[in-house]
Amino acid sequence: MLTIYGVYRSRASRNVWLLEELGVPYRVVPVIQHYRQPSGPTLLHTRSPDFLKINPNGHVPTMDDDGLVLHESLAINLYLARKHGGPLAAANLAEDGQIGMWSLWAVTEIEPHSIQVLYHRTGNPNGPKDEAVAQAAITALRAPFAVLDRHLAAHGGYLVGQRFTVADINLAECVRYASVAPELFDAAPAVKAWLAACQARPAFRAMWAKRDAEPA
Repeated sequence: MLTIYGVYRSRASRNVWLLEELGVPYRVVPVIQHYRQPSGPTLLHTRSPDFLKINPNGHVPTMDDDGLVLHESLAINLYLARKHGGPLAAANLAEDGQIGMWSLWAVTEIEPHSIQVLYHRTGNPNGPKDEAVAQAAITALRAPFAVLDRHLAAHGGYLVGQRFTVADINLAECVRYASVAPELFDAAPAVKAWLAACQARPAFRAMWAKRDAEPA
């Protein structure tokens, strides 16, 4: 069975969401981020020697699909979509390029800033919260949010092919971190509606229920 190493309160949530959409059987082997390692019984975490044998980078998630080991959550999703096909995957080479483009855009234009909004408004594993850092990240996100808003409004509310694809999952999970800055979404109504539609999907709700059941 396909295995995801990680916890639901990590970027492994992206892979679980896609797998729920695909209906592919999978199992999750809990590997907690080392900075969240609780006191008490030792849990497998991202700096555990046993996990470093699987992913020497010391990050989650990692996927093992019948011996194929992949790291990086969005790369895992692109692989799974290509393997299992269907409407979430690219229909042709042009769509494959667009899906790749938006996935890379998510990690270059959105996530570096959205994660700072999340950390500095809700809790920061690397230090105290700092609203000035959050505000700087919000300012940096205004331009890419405007780009995304125009694209969604002009393309039927989706990123590629006027339908829900793996690109929407990959980007939505990066945009989600900025949800604690509603002012960004109020200024980008198409983005706000798109994220709400993505998160209303049964597969997202199934993933989120597992996340909510996991200790914070």
